[in-house]
Amino acid sequence: MTDALQTTTGTSALKELGDYVANALPNEVQGTELVRGELIVRAVRPSIVKLATFLRDDSNCLFKQLVDICGVDYPDREERFEVVYNLLSLKFNHRIRVKVTTTPDQPVPSITGTFNSANWFEREAWDLYGIFFSDHPDLRRILTDYGFEGHPMRKDFPLTGYVEVRYDEAQKRVVYDKVKLVQEFRNFDFESPWEGMLTRLPGDEKATKPS
Repeated sequence: MTDALQTTTGTSALKELGDYVANALPNEVQGTELVRGELIVRAVRPSIVKLATFLRDDSNCLFKQLVDICGVDYPDREERFEVVYNLLSLKFNHRIRVKVTTTPDQPVPSITGTFNSANWFEREAWDLYGIFFSDHPDLRRILTDYGFEGHPMRKDFPLTGYVEVRYDEAQKRVVYDKVKLVQEFRNFDFESPWEGMLTRLPGDEKATKPS
C-alpha cells in the first residue's frame, strides 16, 4: 500500500468517525472537521463530560487515553479561551482533538471523573490562563508560586510580569519586589537602517552609475 493510499484511508476513517460521533451526540457536538489530517470535534461546553465519557466507552471509539489538555487564548474573540483535549485510542490507533470555548467568567465542567489524568492538566490551564473548571477536586496553582498574581500565558499579561523574585541577604529569605523599569519599552523603527536591514537602504541610489 502506498503512502498516499494509506493517508487517504486514514483520512476517510477519521471522517467516518467524526460523522459517527456527531450523529450519536447531536446536542453535544457543534461540528466536526479535518484539519491537516487530524479530526477536530467542537463540543458544547456544558456537555464536555458526556462527550468525553462517550469517546472513552463507546465500542467504536475507545479513546481510553487522555494525552493532554491545554488552553489557547484569542483575546479578540467573544469567548476568548479554547480548552483543547487530545485523546488517543490504542485499540483503533486513532487520535481525536476536542475543543470547547469559554470566557474568564464561565466555568468548564471538569472531566477528572472520566479521566484521572485530567487533574493536573486542568490545574495547569487554571494556573496559566485562569480557565476555571467546575467540580474539580483540587483546583489550585501548579506551576507558579502560591502568591503569584495573574495568569502568565494570557496574551495581555505583561512580559515583565508584576513582581521579581530575589534573595534578601539581610532577611535571609526570598522576597518579592514590584517590577521597576529603568526605561519604557522601545518602539523599534524597522525602516531605520540601524534597526532593520532593508533590501535597499536609503542612500543606495547615490551609488548607481548613470546610464
